[in-house]
Amino acid sequence: MASRGTAAKTERTGKEKAAMLLIALGPEKSAEIFKHLKEEEIEQLTLEIANIRTVTPEEKEKVLEEFYQICLAQEYIAEGGIGYAKEILEKALGTQKALDVINKLTVSLQVRPFDFVRKADPAQLLNFIQNEHPQTIALILAYLKPNQASVVLSALPQDKQADVARRIALMDRTSPEVIKEVERVLEKKLSSLVTEDYTAVGGVQAIVDILNSVDRGTEKFIMETLEIENTDLAEEIKKRMFVFEDILTLDNRSIQRFLREVDNNQLAVALKGATEEVQKVIFSNMSKRLAEMIKEDLEFMGPVRLKDVEEAQQKIVNVIRKLEDAGEIVISRGGGDEIIV
Repeated sequence: MASRGTAAKTERTGKEKAAMLLIALGPEKSAEIFKHLKEEEIEQLTLEIANIRTVTPEEKEKVLEEFYQICLAQEYIAEGGIGYAKEILEKALGTQKALDVINKLTVSLQVRPFDFVRKADPAQLLNFIQNEHPQTIALILAYLKPNQASVVLSALPQDKQADVARRIALMDRTSPEVIKEVERVLEKKLSSLVTEDYTAVGGVQAIVDILNSVDRGTEKFIMETLEIENTDLAEEIKKRMFVFEDILTLDNRSIQRFLREVDNNQLAVALKGATEEVQKVIFSNMSKRLAEMIKEDLEFMGPVRLKDVEEAQQKIVNVIRKLEDAGEIVISRGGGDEIIV
């Protein structure tokens, strides 16, 4: 078995190269990198660093150069996709070296299929896929960021919306062959990026994330349709979602917290279409003076378009969800979410 001292004669492992890179970067920059790693990754790298006795100038230069090339490739991919990155790197490094860099990067980043789609404008994407089979649309949306998928889902014909949402929620694993075929139909040559093992995508949480981002009208239509077609699935989705009326389930501290982030004019519009119970719990968690002021605004506001009310409510829900993501408030969704004080 080769010792660490002779390891330079053989190809270093990825962990060894990462450890050597951290040594080369120095303690301050390495500490910043550690902030973005998982505990087990930190433990593994710390062990590797401890086991490396010496790093020759040649090894240090080689590792830094490889890291630089991968960073450049990542930047090129972000700018114009895999094809663009490959073209630029081939001119700079030659065909074989460019392929090596791209392969290392795509493996390390686990580049997902439909990468080109995630860079597309949702409005253009809608024109691109709206006439596809609902299962095809569901597969593509499941790979998108929720805010992108929500735009497309909202703009689909209503007779497709619930069908696509149901298919995303029930999707489990999709074979590489199916993904490759869909990409081929969409005339995009990204099949080489698909790994050989089955790719997990979709599921209830995927459609929850999308529905959390769509407009209120689309959300209500899809949920009402799913409640008729698949009651159990609709209930599972509802358990994981948070809508404006669910403010009633928040504790007083959480309500007071999100109210500090909400514009009073926006709150007044949102409350225009709220139930009496929601209005009551909101007013009880603000100062008497502010409550009276908003009540007065409501009284003299006059008719408000339903669309404006729903948009205001959605913005407040987004604030609540953002605070939950930050760990500042807790949303109880049932099934063991009770809070113990």
